[in-house]
Amino acid sequence: MYRTGDFAATRNGQTGMTVEIPATMKAIIYDGSGGSEVVKTASVPVPQPSVGEVLVKVHAAGVNRPDLLQRAGGYPPPPGASDIPGLEISGEVIANGPDSADLKPGDRIMALVTGGGYAEYCAVPVPQALPIPERLSMAAAAAVPETFFTVWTNVFQRSRLQAGETLLVHGGASGIGTTAIQLGQARGARVFVTAGSDDRCLACEDLGAERGINYRSEDFVEVINDLTKGRGVDVILDMVGGSYIPKNIKALAMEGRICFIAFLGGPKADVNFGTLMMKRGTITGSTLRARSVNEKGKIAEELRREVLPLLESGRVKPVIFAQYPFDEAAAAQDAIDGDHIGKVVLTFN
Repeated sequence: MYRTGDFAATRNGQTGMTVEIPATMKAIIYDGSGGSEVVKTASVPVPQPSVGEVLVKVHAAGVNRPDLLQRAGGYPPPPGASDIPGLEISGEVIANGPDSADLKPGDRIMALVTGGGYAEYCAVPVPQALPIPERLSMAAAAAVPETFFTVWTNVFQRSRLQAGETLLVHGGASGIGTTAIQLGQARGARVFVTAGSDDRCLACEDLGAERGINYRSEDFVEVINDLTKGRGVDVILDMVGGSYIPKNIKALAMEGRICFIAFLGGPKADVNFGTLMMKRGTITGSTLRARSVNEKGKIAEELRREVLPLLESGRVKPVIFAQYPFDEAAAAQDAIDGDHIGKVVLTFN
């Protein structure tokens, strides 16, 4: 039973050892809005798990672009969520809130959270947690939830990608991109990507992409038309937007689907929707953070059934670009603004 006070204690269900939970913990906070200079370390109260939540001792946390958007003041936490950054963690359950018996102290989990991941302890809704496959380290597990939840819901649920279809992923070398390549290929799709250098394109091809398209030197519409003999692609996963929006429509196959998950190039464009109408195309998009625990739990159920076996077998794996210690969170965030391939992870001693 979790309690507040100078210390709380819980019995580890696997070892029988008593784990002491301090009243305060180290966490990364934002001292205002801005660049990496606002990233600070602070002592804050340890969260108390509420109904349906467990308290997790965090071993590692994924670093994601939404963390930088929050730092800049453009992506505030939903009402009631922790204002500590961090949307995905791995760690060990150490205490239960009410009605959270599906997990027990000692369980190793990776979890999607609405905030609070950049800290020594994090309260996690049970439906948003997944068991860590034996072959994954804690650092690798922390790189799974945000990207795998995002790719699954947008590519396979919303865009309905099927075996034998074609998928174009913009930002192929990102954490989202490297995940989409592997899941698309594993589920029988032909996958094409755009990336910003020949080396990054080759890295994407090594992961299973049929063709990496260097957007700095190639027109992806022309390349896609050549690769598909003029048919176009069935699904496009886009985090760029801007000038890519009308080009996506040109690259789309009949009955194709475009799914937006970010707008790094801006959310506006001059678009001829007549072309979309003639192709009977669909444009959709979504965000993940503000969804309810129930909605995220349903995504987790499908991941448990459809994706965990791929992670357990090693056919699909998170791609780690770099690991940084907890007190170098600012440098870790700077790394995902640079020329990276895959995920950046914070690790805790």
